Amino acid sequence: MENKNPMANCINPQFQITYSYPVTFTHNAFDKINPTLAHLLRDLGLANSRIFPVIDENVAKHHPDSWHDLNEYCHHFGFGDLLPAYIFPGGEAAKQTDEHISKIYQKVVEHAIDRHSVILVIGGGAVLDAVGYSAATAHRGIHLIRMPSTVLAQNDAGVGVKNGINFQGRKNFVGTFAPPVAVLNDYSLIKSLCVRDKRAGIAEAVKIALIRDQKFFNELFSQREQLSCFEDKPMKAMIFRCAELHLQHIANSGDPFEKGSSRPLDFGHWVAHKLEELSHYRLRHGEAVAIGIALDSLYSQRSGLLSESDLRRIMILITALGFDFADSAMLDLNVQQALEEFREHLGGNLCITLLSGIGQSIEVVQIDADLMQACLDELCSKSNFEHLTQATN
Repeated sequence: MENKNPMANCINPQFQITYSYPVTFTHNAFDKINPTLAHLLRDLGLANSRIFPVIDENVAKHHPDSWHDLNEYCHHFGFGDLLPAYIFPGGEAAKQTDEHISKIYQKVVEHAIDRHSVILVIGGGAVLDAVGYSAATAHRGIHLIRMPSTVLAQNDAGVGVKNGINFQGRKNFVGTFAPPVAVLNDYSLIKSLCVRDKRAGIAEAVKIALIRDQKFFNELFSQREQLSCFEDKPMKAMIFRCAELHLQHIANSGDPFEKGSSRPLDFGHWVAHKLEELSHYRLRHGEAVAIGIALDSLYSQRSGLLSESDLRRIMILITALGFDFADSAMLDLNVQQALEEFREHLGGNLCITLLSGIGQSIEVVQIDADLMQACLDELCSKSNFEHLTQATN
């Protein structure tokens, strides 16, 4: 008799994969008196591997001796074969086409780079995303070590598990979840950043503090003037704690590869990504995130979830850090369309993170588009909320 049970001929394997990678903080990583990178390579069993450096053009411009210093470093510690560096276009242009991805593939073939080799990428978040995608897909995965060179990359984009490029104007439409084997945050790299890039990275710290850690928010608030001047000690502390909170969420949320619809780390991002697109990436990611934080905080308050006193502190902090809530790209934003695109990006179900307090997030599956539009209009008209940005102790 025929077996009509469709599962009778089904094989159902089950297995688990454990990921672990060190995120290390240091200064002057290629200085021969600094053994941090040497210890990383040896601990990972990669000291004798072929190393292919890919360097953000902005890093190459401000740190022209990077490859030479790395070459001297490798020679000093007796590492394996260091290949010539490839200079990768910096900024969002790195992710706009697959042209540069193809060039990385060509270098992999040209230099006989295999799965036991190392791609060492030094750069900002966009370059890390694009090169990470290349490393994850060439030979189905080449060892990747990231050296983030911006504040935003050191405290967020460079420490996580995502890689990607844009497609037909859609941010991060193509990508992978592929953790690096290590992240090396070299504080000396951020000293040469322009003011906008230093400031932009602080937005992610405000975001993670608002959804995860009231104490961290209070520290940012009390140090807002020092952070606005990018004082060394508060900046380092901010970068470390922000990275720590992001990594805690990735490791402990139960959904590191975002298979579900819940993405609290995307607080303020549903509109930020769209504003970046509408501005043709004139807006830095962190600048767009600051607007997204302000918008979703204002919506939280107007929805009765967040107190006005908490909203006031949020607005004071963002303003004191030097962010602007109003941008011309906001005039072209279609709230309903942006929400729909974000819903598609999540995988079919809308899930937006809002605030019920500082350090307390709540997830909602519906957004009142008219109310959100009203909040957007209010932000665009600064005079309507100036009272919320007046500093208080």
